[in-house]
Amino acid sequence: MTIHLYNSLTRKKEKFVPLEEGKVKMYVCGPTVYNYIHIGNARPPIVFDTVRRYLEYRGYEVNYVSNFTDVDDKLIKAAKELGEDVPTIAERFIAAYHEDVTALGCKKATVHPRVTESMDIILEFIEALIEKGYAYESGGDVYYRTREFKEYGKLSHQPIEDLKLGTRIEVGEKKQDALDFVLWKAAKEGEISWDSPWGKGRPGWHIECSAMARKYLGDTIDIHAGGQDLSFPHHENEIAQSEALTGKTFAKYWLHNGYINIDNEKMSKSLGNFILVHDIIKKHDPQLLRFFMLSVHYRHPINYNDELLENTNNGLERIRTSYANLKHRLASSANLTSETEDAKWLQEVEGFQTEFINVMDDDFNTANGISVLFDMAKQANLYVSEKNTSEKVLQAFLTQFEELFGVLGVALTEEDLLEEEIEELIQKRIDARKNRDFALADQIRDDLKEKNIILEDTAQGTRWKRG
Repeated sequence: MTIHLYNSLTRKKEKFVPLEEGKVKMYVCGPTVYNYIHIGNARPPIVFDTVRRYLEYRGYEVNYVSNFTDVDDKLIKAAKELGEDVPTIAERFIAAYHEDVTALGCKKATVHPRVTESMDIILEFIEALIEKGYAYESGGDVYYRTREFKEYGKLSHQPIEDLKLGTRIEVGEKKQDALDFVLWKAAKEGEISWDSPWGKGRPGWHIECSAMARKYLGDTIDIHAGGQDLSFPHHENEIAQSEALTGKTFAKYWLHNGYINIDNEKMSKSLGNFILVHDIIKKHDPQLLRFFMLSVHYRHPINYNDELLENTNNGLERIRTSYANLKHRLASSANLTSETEDAKWLQEVEGFQTEFINVMDDDFNTANGISVLFDMAKQANLYVSEKNTSEKVLQAFLTQFEELFGVLGVALTEEDLLEEEIEELIQKRIDARKNRDFALADQIRDDLKEKNIILEDTAQGTRWKRG
């Protein structure tokens, strides 16, 4: 069995053959850390974390690099609005990003490089492009000569003549051609900046990923991934920069995930449907959001609303209940079935694993992978309902659930509350009762009960135990 993936560069499915046997070099564009991530920002880390997990499941060693853009126009604007400096804002939202995506089941990257920590390699990259004639300095800015790269447009499949439409040189711009893009921006008064051969300034957006991918993964990488919105111009510009510098293919395979809509409308602040992950996971199990994202093929658009999330929750709970029933039956199981009967069921369990691999090998089709898991849960329920069961078969079902859900990065049980979280909620309940807010006190008690935390009010205070 061989993995096939859809390559945005060639617009067809291709057999996956890494540059080095058994190893994968993978770069995923990370967030610009000026705010909490919204639900659209969450799809790439979930999708490509799952791709990474599946590659590891299939035996590959994955070097996974995902950057943080910790200085750019958005961060500078936020710093002015909040009266803080750029590093402070970046540090806060990098921490928030890790908190959110960890809750969503995403593993940390092998390396999380930052722009502000990569200035030396960015400057070296730009200087080399100038020396090769692909870039030029103009009034403290540095621009890339887009027309000099003859294959420009090969990722987005747009001839350069078409790209000219709607472009023009704005008043005050220093570039020679409307298609040229900035590699280095001269600093404005009061802006954060770094020294360079062209004066104080900071990098343009596109150059950072080219420089960091090259430093941590080499001149050519196996997989470059990100959201569909990055295909043009960001990824197109990365190719132009990197291949002009090295003369080598920048990335063999390009993967792009589809957009997210809210109630069938594009998400935007103006429509009031801008949803932050930080807010969603306060109300819902973050693992549910991950399961929801994976219930649709990564290249397809996905529609989000509360009803769809609830439907997904019902499905996830069916599988979790099946898993819990297997564990419960295992605790009381006697080996009463025959070897022949066991062999039949063990073969069926193994068949689910084979089918899961088949569908995931076809461009990481998590939607079909989840369908396989629903089928396995259905058969597990049938087996548990049998009068006689064996420890061997029950354990085989459990092992497959754990392994395949591990590939998806979804927990089969909801996370238990930590003791300090329980104590904090109990104190909130005590305060609510003192303030005669009995509705809130009752809500906290009921919420804890749903998570199997039983409260007992005594003369010595409130005690708790796990149900």
